[in-house]
Amino acid sequence: MPFIDTEFPGLKVFEPKIWGDNRGYFYESYNYNSFKAAGIDNQFVQDNQARSTYGVLRGLHYQLGEHAQAKLVRVIEGCVLDVVVDLRVGSPSYGKQYAIELSAENKRQLFVPRGFAHGYVVLSETAEFFYKCDNFYSKESEGGLLYNDPQLEIDWKIDLKDAKLSEKDVLLPTLGQHKGSFIFNQTT
Repeated sequence: MPFIDTEFPGLKVFEPKIWGDNRGYFYESYNYNSFKAAGIDNQFVQDNQARSTYGVLRGLHYQLGEHAQAKLVRVIEGCVLDVVVDLRVGSPSYGKQYAIELSAENKRQLFVPRGFAHGYVVLSETAEFFYKCDNFYSKESEGGLLYNDPQLEIDWKIDLKDAKLSEKDVLLPTLGQHKGSFIFNQTT
């Protein structure tokens, strides 16, 4: 099975089987039946794509309440460091962060269940970041955590003076200040 469980309940790395020859390569980036067999039975309803340059740091974001989202994220050009923080009260990994390099070269994907803050920083000259969501975006339900929260101690793999951030992202609360209300459920 191309899925790797992490120490975070529900958070999975997908490493697809690649078929390559002198013409290039082919792989299935998503197959509902394969994902369902791995315990991922989400119905994705929205695809998003972002192009960014080196040092662009987006996050850490989440959607609250009935607009919470699970995501399947990947990079189709370049390389990013993808970071999530478990915000599910009662989870054995609550308040901990997980980081993984996603790139066009390694073709890894990360399945992020509902209840995680998510962000990434571009490590290559440019990157195309693509993700599926199982719920629609709602501006009123936005939430997030401060990217440089000292409690989280995230190593973004770049000098943070080179980070390019939105005005919104520099004003997000720390883990101790955030008001998210996700409850851990062994089936999420």
